[in-house]
Amino acid sequence: MATTPAVEQRGFGATLRKDAWWLQPAATAAGLGAFGIYSFWAALQGNDYEWGPYLSPFYSPLLFVDPAAPGSAPLEHAWLGPWPGWWPSILPASPAFFIMIFPLAFRATCYYYRKAYYRFYFVDPPGCAVGEPVAHRRYAMESAFPFILQNFHRYFLYLAFIPLTFLWIDAVASLFPEDGPRLGLGSMIFFVNVTLLTGFSLSCNSLRHIAGGRLDCFSCTRRRQVQYSAWRRLTSLNGHHMAWAWVSFVSVAVADFYVRLLAMGIIVDPAIYF
Repeated sequence: MATTPAVEQRGFGATLRKDAWWLQPAATAAGLGAFGIYSFWAALQGNDYEWGPYLSPFYSPLLFVDPAAPGSAPLEHAWLGPWPGWWPSILPASPAFFIMIFPLAFRATCYYYRKAYYRFYFVDPPGCAVGEPVAHRRYAMESAFPFILQNFHRYFLYLAFIPLTFLWIDAVASLFPEDGPRLGLGSMIFFVNVTLLTGFSLSCNSLRHIAGGRLDCFSCTRRRQVQYSAWRRLTSLNGHHMAWAWVSFVSVAVADFYVRLLAMGIIVDPAIYF
């Protein structure tokens, strides 16, 4: 619903709505802010991100490690070896910075998240039929940097599947540590987490459009029938895209926090050995 001229003239926050319209964007902002603070904190640590067969999802795949960092992973666990010498010394040596950029770009350009943070952080608009700040009357959000990057959402979707693939590898590998097959609580948390992350990725609007959004005839050829079947399944997932977004947020934080508790020796990992 567009902001009416009468409301616009009355200024920012003016509305004829009688409901508490600000509650949902405020709750959304609080949730996004809490996860942002936690993920940034986790990325800054650079240690306690691995225990036994478990690797924090914020750090997978583990590309580089700093052997001199206390509590860091063994060097042989890194895909590309020791910490690169070209890394700026003013920045913390944390492997998470190499990994989180793809999922972060994917989520930041997601249509649902755009609505969420546009409304609260940029109040553009703060809600349906709610007056905007005067400075926002000339809309140019996605035609100027950095918001023009929103148009690359589809490509960030492709890149996000790279760490997602490694998370599936990590979940399966956690069942087969060096001391023999085991089903630990951490493995179950990992599988739940990667399943929810996969659901969020597969429910993406862009992926749904790629599957069949541009087709005019779904039954003309066998190939288009297959595309139609995929489109229907993705459409079903897309109907719950917001829910996928939030539960996968929570699951990532839970998985990381669980690994950290194990690495710090605060808890033990209950497991069934085979």
